Amino acid sequence: MEERFRAAETSLGESPVWPTAAILAAAGLYADLPGRFIAGTSAGAFAASRWVVPILTLILLAALLASVPQGRLMRELGWVEHRVRVTRRVLSIGTIAVVSAANSASIILLVHLLLNGAHVNAGPLLRAAVHMWVVNVLLFGLWFWQLDGGGPLERPACVPHERDFLFPQQTEPQLMVGGWQPKFLDYLYVSFTNAAAFSPTDTLPLSRWAKMLMLVQSAISLTLAVMVVARAVNILK
Repeated sequence: MEERFRAAETSLGESPVWPTAAILAAAGLYADLPGRFIAGTSAGAFAASRWVVPILTLILLAALLASVPQGRLMRELGWVEHRVRVTRRVLSIGTIAVVSAANSASIILLVHLLLNGAHVNAGPLLRAAVHMWVVNVLLFGLWFWQLDGGGPLERPACVPHERDFLFPQQTEPQLMVGGWQPKFLDYLYVSFTNAAAFSPTDTLPLSRWAKMLMLVQSAISLTLAVMVVARAVNILK
């Protein structure tokens, strides 16, 4: 196991521990969503899908671990380095997409039920909102990390005019000494500040897709704050 993590770190240019922990945390928080933050049978869809998402996530992560470049399975299959990279990228994006789709569906259904006057339990509703918000931060951090400059494998060779995000270090040549490159934790910080402030802070989106992703994340965060949390606080009063 340690050998595979070291091989993955060499391939990525950074430790895979933080991205892996983020996707596992997101799937775990989704699984731990309160089953009855909406009273009655209308929350049944949440209860039904809470364990499907973590199981799919673990399966995809297992496939990622098994497909480490230069690993035994890849050598036996005779896959060339390029094919391994493409496969691993598809698996990575697929893993993030599974949890993203589940979290988005949960938020949409929750807002729909609130707008249609569903009976709400304040305590579980607040807990659900916090879970969804944290999952939102983790997932968008993963999306930014996976897509900026072609992803972690291609990013070191990305020329300045093809960057999707502009970090403060990239604006000052003296800060780039030593070949500084953004890592996953940098993207997680961007995601957190965007979700908390509803706008970019120190890191600017350059490409249109980056701007649209940040717009969607801010909209989700604002929806959870205005509709869900406000409703719960109002009930507690």
